Amino acid sequence: MVSWVEWLGAERRAGDKTVAAYRRDVHDFIAFVAGHRGGPPDLDALAGLRQTDFRAWLARRARDKLARTSTARALSSVRSFFRFLDRRGLAVNAAITLVRTPKLPKSVPKALSIGDTRDLLAEVDADAAIEWIARRDTAILTLLYGAGLRIAEALSLDKRTVEGLLRSRATAIAITGKGGKQRIVPLLPAVTTALAAYRATCPFMAAAAPHDRFFIGARGAALDPGVVQRAVRRLRLQLGLPESTTPHALRHSFATHLLGAGGDLRTIQELLGHASLSTTQRYTDVDAARLAAIYRTAHPRARSRG
Repeated sequence: MVSWVEWLGAERRAGDKTVAAYRRDVHDFIAFVAGHRGGPPDLDALAGLRQTDFRAWLARRARDKLARTSTARALSSVRSFFRFLDRRGLAVNAAITLVRTPKLPKSVPKALSIGDTRDLLAEVDADAAIEWIARRDTAILTLLYGAGLRIAEALSLDKRTVEGLLRSRATAIAITGKGGKQRIVPLLPAVTTALAAYRATCPFMAAAAPHDRFFIGARGAALDPGVVQRAVRRLRLQLGLPESTTPHALRHSFATHLLGAGGDLRTIQELLGHASLSTTQRYTDVDAARLAAIYRTAHPRARSRG
C-alpha cells in the first residue's frame, strides 16, 4: 500500500487530493475484504479475489447509501491499485476488469465553482502517464475554460493555425462555430503557454502536415472527442467533483465566471458564438442573490434620493 501511494505521488504526479481519495478508497476496500474473508488479505488473497467478492463490496456500499459517484471513484481507485500490483509482478487479478462501474445518472451540464475548476486544471497534468498526452489534455481543457470553446471547435484546429498563432504571439484566434459563423476569441497567456507546451512534446507534430489536426491521439490520428470526455470523467471521479463535470461544463463555467465577475452579457454572447442573447442567458448560471444585490446598487431608481 505504501509503495502504491508513493507511486501515485511520484511517478503519476497525482495531486495531494487525488492521493488522499485513492488511499481512503483502497483502505475501505481492504477493510471490507478483511471482514468478508475473515482476516487481513495478503497478496495471494488479493490475487484470489473473485468477481463476486468485488460485487459484494459494491453491494455493501449501496446498502450504506453511499453515492454512486463516490462508489464509481472508489472502484477506479481499487482498479488503479490492482494495476500497480500487476505491473510490479506482485499480484494478478483479472476479475477486477470484469466488474462494471455503477451507472451514473445523466445530468445537465452546470458550471463548476472556481475552486473546482482550478482543481480540475491542476490535476489534468498528472492524470496521463505519458507526458505529451498530459500536455495535450491540459491544452484542450485550458482552451475550453480559458477561451470558452466547444470541444468540436478545439479539436478542429489545425497545425497551421496554431503554429501561426504561437509564432506571431497573437492574443486572439478566429474560431468557426456552428453554422459556419466565425468569431474572434481572445486568448489568455495561460492558453498559449499550454498550447506551446503540448506542441513541444508531441512526437507526431513534426511529421504532421499544415492542414492536419493540431490535437493528435496516441496513435497519431486526429483526436477523438470521446478521449477527452473519458479523461474528464476520470478526473471527476478522482477529485470527487459533481456529476455534471464534463468538457462542455468548462465552456459553461467560462461564461458563468465571466458574468459573475461583471462581464457584459452581450460580449459573452459574442465570445461564445451564440446567435441569440436568450441562449446566452440560459447558458449562464449566476447566483440570483448576487444579481439582486448588483441591481439594487447599480440601478438609478434604486438609489436613495437626498
